[in-house]
Amino acid sequence: MDDLPRVASELRDAICTQIAKTGGHLAPNLGVVELTIALHYVFDFASDRLLFDVGHQCYPHKLLTGRLPMLAGLRTSAGMAGFPEPRESAYDLFSVGHAGTGISTAVGMARGDTLNGQAFDPATNPDGRRVVTIIGDASIVNGVAMEGLNNAGTLKRQFLVILNDNGMSISKPQGAMAHYFDRFRLSSRYSHFKQSAKEILKAVPGGSLLRDVYHKMGEGMKAVLNEGAWFEHFGLATVGPIDGHDLPGLVQMLREARDFDRPMVLHVKTVKGKGFAFSEGDSSTFHSPPAFSIVKGDPDSPSLESEGCRVELKKDGRSFTSAFGEAMVELMSADDRIVAATAAMPDGTGINKVLPKFPERVWDTGICESHALDMMAGLAKTGFKPFFAVYATFLQRAFDQCFQEVSLQGLAVRLCLDRAGLVGGDGAVHHGFCDIAILRVLPKACIMAAMDEPSMKACLEFMRTYDDGLSSCRWPRDNVSQRFASQPCPAFVLGKARCLTPDFDLGGPGNNGAGVPDVAVLAFGTCAIDAMAACDLLKADGSPLRVAVYDARFAKPVDRELIKGLLTRNVPTITVEDHSVVAGFGAAVVEEAQSMGLDASCVTRLGLPDAWIYQDSRARQMAIAGIDARGIAQAVRETASRSVAPGHAGVIETPAARSRAKA
Repeated sequence: MDDLPRVASELRDAICTQIAKTGGHLAPNLGVVELTIALHYVFDFASDRLLFDVGHQCYPHKLLTGRLPMLAGLRTSAGMAGFPEPRESAYDLFSVGHAGTGISTAVGMARGDTLNGQAFDPATNPDGRRVVTIIGDASIVNGVAMEGLNNAGTLKRQFLVILNDNGMSISKPQGAMAHYFDRFRLSSRYSHFKQSAKEILKAVPGGSLLRDVYHKMGEGMKAVLNEGAWFEHFGLATVGPIDGHDLPGLVQMLREARDFDRPMVLHVKTVKGKGFAFSEGDSSTFHSPPAFSIVKGDPDSPSLESEGCRVELKKDGRSFTSAFGEAMVELMSADDRIVAATAAMPDGTGINKVLPKFPERVWDTGICESHALDMMAGLAKTGFKPFFAVYATFLQRAFDQCFQEVSLQGLAVRLCLDRAGLVGGDGAVHHGFCDIAILRVLPKACIMAAMDEPSMKACLEFMRTYDDGLSSCRWPRDNVSQRFASQPCPAFVLGKARCLTPDFDLGGPGNNGAGVPDVAVLAFGTCAIDAMAACDLLKADGSPLRVAVYDARFAKPVDRELIKGLLTRNVPTITVEDHSVVAGFGAAVVEEAQSMGLDASCVTRLGLPDAWIYQDSRARQMAIAGIDARGIAQAVRETASRSVAPGHAGVIETPAARSRAKA
């Protein structure tokens, strides 16, 4: 026990030092150091079950389970993932990056262990498996979490839910439940909880504090230990809040909870970013910062912090997120019927720029994408123009609402999809790889992508006036390209692509008699910029190929006339997308060709392979998928040189991406 504070200090220094070099989730991990140490001190997770909700607070857990040598390669293929990853260790049970799921998966494992005869039982199997799940106060309000709690209360065995209450998600939690926790933290009962707990311990001679409180003592004594018994309505005993940084107190309470034979919520109060003034003082900025440097006031100080130190975040370029936030300010200033919302991601989506300017027309709903989209549908029904800013990976959580409450009703709700495609260090849990596929099935849906900032603004303006149904625009977690910034950006016209190489535009006014291009590239979103970079590489290599590059703009409806013009002239055509090749933009092109009775055998589809791509830099991931500039250039060469037999059926797919991903 005496060594544990030193372990906590070492963990914090190791985590902070590494994230300063590479970026990663900092504040969430610093806040759970003592809690994680105490859990591993009390439980044996080689046998017991530990399940994380979201998972971005797992770094201390990983370092305590043998993965310190992997820390130097954090969030790359050479090191440890930034989220729990069963491929790394048997101590990680699920790959998790979406909120609300931990309680439900834990209930499933608890039931499975019981059926297998492996569950802890104080009378018949004292060495059996215990189950622990950790969830944050911002995630507990998620609908799936509530469903999990509702079922957890029916368990007739040990089951521990730890509510990690730090008053923050990525930003300030929203909603009535968050206000409830705020009020409770300010109450006199909370401020005097430690002293009350000590008095109770003195008053209970021997035996188990928890057992005595819940089985022998009256409701009055219970009230001292729980916050209004809110979770008791789900059938879970509730204890806390307790200090999440008091190691002896945590160990003592967890020892009690370990042998408690009914479902329990242990409310633990922690400080997000604990241990460093800069991360405690601005836990939103340091939730998942890029690489940063700590400039010490005293360069000889061994501490990461010294008197007068400052922290400098490393920034490069202008992000799509910032561009979107500023574009929304312009749109909402010009049109008072526009309303906007996000689900706990105001900073990550750029909505933080419009929240303070239009507080009556912008909402952060907290971690509840399904509710947010239903709310947007309600606003659309009353005549407003809703824009929902959400990470592409989290849109999946609201697909049913896209179907039932939006598309089926013929309502115009606008989806602004940040973090579309490959996301870099967050890896497979966060890739936005299926938004085109899931939205393309919805009648009258209009699916678009932005290749740069001017095209994003043009797309948003098109969405503002598109009233026939659901619409979406996607962009990656990346900086905007300046390649076409100085050129006029034509307005979006439904189902029409934009040619970026007017000299080779099929039938376009700039063709100047150049004739049919050797190869055409239809690129969706920022892949158009990569396709232009591929042309630069080909030119530098002395290639004589005439390559027509199109910013496709629309995945639904695709440019029917362009596709017809290319295929009837037998122009080898490549589709490129930062999305799965399964049911994506390329598939839409092939389907459109087949609907016109055209042979699509000269179409090559490039996109994310039908295999998982794990954590690494976004550039490395794109290279693995074969959709970076070099990959596209190689595909152009192969496509131009390939001879397709007449009547060849199907679609030519480049196999290299799939083999690289599997490797």
